[in-house]
Amino acid sequence: MASRKRRGMIIKNTNDVPVEIPMSTRTIRLKPGEEAFVTAEEVRDPVLREKLQVRAVSIVRPTTEEEEEMLRQQLAQQQSH
Repeated sequence: MASRKRRGMIIKNTNDVPVEIPMSTRTIRLKPGEEAFVTAEEVRDPVLREKLQVRAVSIVRPTTEEEEEMLRQQLAQQQSH
């Protein structure tokens, strides 16, 4: 059986107030209605998982391979500055 490839996802703040998600890799701040990409590794972050559990943010959909690669490049660029 082939192992399943983990994918990132797009999350959205569906609340009326801003949400802050301080993960081990970075902190995401979302205004009401705003969306953000998270990597496959960040999906497993306990803070993000808690925010999803209490519905502070919602999952929009999984990322495509292209979106995942674009996000990884952006994060690598931010870390090199």
